[in-house]
Amino acid sequence: MSVFPTQYSILQSAALNEHIAENYGLSDTKCKLLIHNVSDIYVLESTTEKYIFKIYRDMHRSLDQILGELEILNDLKKAGASISYPLTDLSGKQVQQFEAAEGIRNGVLFSYAAGKVIPDMNTKQLKTAGREIALIHQHTSTIKLNHFRPEYNNYTTLIGPLTTLAPHFKEMPDEFAWLTATAEKVIAKLSSFDTSSFSVGYCHYDFLPKNFHFDEADKVTFFDFDFAGKGYLVNDLMTLFVHFFLDSEFKRCSPEKAKQDFNTIVEAYREVKHLSDEELAAIPYLGFQFWIFYMEFHYQNFDDWSNIFLTQKYTKDRVALIKRWMERYAIN
Repeated sequence: MSVFPTQYSILQSAALNEHIAENYGLSDTKCKLLIHNVSDIYVLESTTEKYIFKIYRDMHRSLDQILGELEILNDLKKAGASISYPLTDLSGKQVQQFEAAEGIRNGVLFSYAAGKVIPDMNTKQLKTAGREIALIHQHTSTIKLNHFRPEYNNYTTLIGPLTTLAPHFKEMPDEFAWLTATAEKVIAKLSSFDTSSFSVGYCHYDFLPKNFHFDEADKVTFFDFDFAGKGYLVNDLMTLFVHFFLDSEFKRCSPEKAKQDFNTIVEAYREVKHLSDEELAAIPYLGFQFWIFYMEFHYQNFDDWSNIFLTQKYTKDRVALIKRWMERYAIN
């Protein structure tokens, strides 16, 4: 009997453990599935070491895009950045390939980011995060890649996503009309800035605290560069601004503390790398792009992992949240 058409399989942990141990020269390891959503994340652990093994979906990241991500990470590792980095197997490869039910799945073994997620960072941790992001940007602003990574611009974060999302909003015309009208205002506002002076390079585009760990000595390690792409580097500070907005919006901290914590990161960043006031002023508008980009991402990946997302209620609540963002920081 032939294999029935499959779009998203889960590879067996025990078999992966054997494959990884053999190909990387590891012993006495155990492997377990940690996350199954946009990609599959496994934890590989021995009595002394810990690793992350990530298996990509070809529908989300082609091999060329994965190789682009690895180029960025290898460059950052060489520069001494505080990141989780890809490991090389005994034959010199950084990408493992598996013949799964739906076709080839590509996997990469990463070093483990020591420590844990700290959503409510103290002053020392905030300063460390700011400085280390600036150090990363010093290098990603100069990288020239041989492989493809996405770009973040008006088309890829607003015009294209809203076109894709139009069918989803068929029964929510008021919400969609507001999004499209606001997108036009955002594009006009961004064009009023001297964006030619903005720092450009490969940004992480998901620098929320869930994607970096602090160890007991408050050393930070950044990971999950899956969305790394070319754009304004201030986008990475924007994603942190989103984190503080959500904290204040959902009463996890006061708006005053959220503002103070973000300013602490900015001050530390500026100790290492230039950041203009105009780049900071663009954050609310870049943030609108961020919300729309990820709404499209959830919509496009609904079949594979986001079936709890994008109900009509969820979508209306998300649009209401974006409205509060714009009312608080930008244009109505």
